Amino acid sequence: MFAFIVKRVVQSIFVMIVIAFIGFCIKHQIGDPVRDIVGISVSAEEREALREELGLNDPFMIQFGRFLKNAAQGDLGLSYFFKKPALEVILAKAPATIELVLVSSLFIIIFSIPAGIFAAIRPRHWFSRFMMGTSIVGVSIPVFLTAILLIFVFSVELNWLPSYGRGETVNIGGWQTGFLTIDGLIHLILPGIALSSIMLPLFIRLIRSEMMEVLETDYIKYAWAKGLKPGRIWLLHAFKNTLLPVITVGGVQLGIMIAYTILTETVFQWQGMGFMFLEAVERSDTSLLVAYMVFVGVLFVVVNTVVDIIYGLVNPMVRITGRK
Repeated sequence: MFAFIVKRVVQSIFVMIVIAFIGFCIKHQIGDPVRDIVGISVSAEEREALREELGLNDPFMIQFGRFLKNAAQGDLGLSYFFKKPALEVILAKAPATIELVLVSSLFIIIFSIPAGIFAAIRPRHWFSRFMMGTSIVGVSIPVFLTAILLIFVFSVELNWLPSYGRGETVNIGGWQTGFLTIDGLIHLILPGIALSSIMLPLFIRLIRSEMMEVLETDYIKYAWAKGLKPGRIWLLHAFKNTLLPVITVGGVQLGIMIAYTILTETVFQWQGMGFMFLEAVERSDTSLLVAYMVFVGVLFVVVNTVVDIIYGLVNPMVRITGRK
């Protein structure tokens, strides 16, 4: 396990360098940050002085090396628009995105596991056929279109749920959370459903297909022959052995959901990292964009490492070494 962790740390460092390099390669194509900072009323001399002060006139590799050195110390640069450290801006927006992803993940777990198990046990049941049919539609519909449809039905027509914003939040140690207020929880429902809609059908089909394959194995047939209760066979023996591929896909999809929040947060005006990212693009805040890419890359690496550790917890027979 120690050799595996060391290997993953080295890999994660390499990934971070690649992500930072890509960000620096594209930042010059987005726009001129000096123009967006000072506007049009500043003279060319003052603009040039500001560029020199920000280090924008330095060669690319010098700027890149400076960024890597500062990033190793926890400094991801200064946001040109907010006039404060980029990491501070990201961390201020992170609670909204993290809570949205957690709620969406909870929806996926609650609905996909029983639906997938039922579809595997009763594949010819009308409800199983209905779920398989609707899952195809769910995968095909873009998340932003689902979000707009939810707003139209539940906010405009029925007037049941709010259509934008986080609602009332509570500050706990600098973390602005909506989990502790009724209004905050209500505001989480529609964006949570919209964000989970693209992943939920995938997990239902994945659990169904993996469990149907496990139900055909010899040890399951032996369990039936021993006269074990159906619930024990389905949940303890069959479902447990479908978790490894589900965890594998789940770990990757959890990171991808953070990327999907860009669309969801835009539709619902959810003040999270995704909404911040689009604002940074519009303002040509390249320093914030690069910091965002590195921050999300770190989240991906952490999630994947946690998934690998969970492998050993779910199935002790899985050997996680530096060579595997």
